[in-house]
Amino acid sequence: MIDLTILRFVPEIEHMISIIGGTGLEGRGLAMRLVIAGNQIILGSRSKNRAETIADEIRRLCPGSKIEGASNLEAARKGTVVFLAVPFVNQMDVLQELKMYLTEKLVVTVVVPLKFQGGRAIYVDVPEGSAAAQAQQILCTSKVVAAFQNLSAHDLINHDSKLEGDVVICSDDSRAKRLIMEMVGTIPSLRGVDGGGLENAKYVEQLTVLLLNINRNYKANVSIKLIGIQA
Repeated sequence: MIDLTILRFVPEIEHMISIIGGTGLEGRGLAMRLVIAGNQIILGSRSKNRAETIADEIRRLCPGSKIEGASNLEAARKGTVVFLAVPFVNQMDVLQELKMYLTEKLVVTVVVPLKFQGGRAIYVDVPEGSAAAQAQQILCTSKVVAAFQNLSAHDLINHDSKLEGDVVICSDDSRAKRLIMEMVGTIPSLRGVDGGGLENAKYVEQLTVLLLNINRNYKANVSIKLIGIQA
């Protein structure tokens, strides 16, 4: 269980970071950037063999990185900070399966409810209000934080490219939110921005859909940068 009274994020000491769905493009990209920043990562997948293969690839690209492959269940059990990077259509089933292993832990969701139609991204309405709100409803004893949705998975996974932009972070738990903002700060050229409570996660998720469509129009990988904030 994570002790949120420790407000300072210290890689490799207080926190073992797990990524559920870590072998997808977004999960692999997050793993890449977090190990480069000095964090210890458990890469989770439905297939432990696939997770171990991807972890080996990341170690070859980033010598000295501390990353291991595991099943999603094992990753959920071992992690103190657990990232959720699964497709929205799978989110409910995955969280129901892993719920008992996420009790009182900090869960960071990067999930966006969307579908593609005619080559364009479309936001999928969620009865709970957002993918993040649905996760919090299922994980009623966990601290859920929504973050990292607006970063391009392609930019994340290309470890030679410089990431630039802001990561909007939403949560109803101020201490959990602060911890993830500090984690974002360990990744060069990224800044964590306080996006308020979890009710605002819907707008961040919708912004992701807009960015995907802009990327399609301009054949680019855009990010967001908020001006006027002194942080």
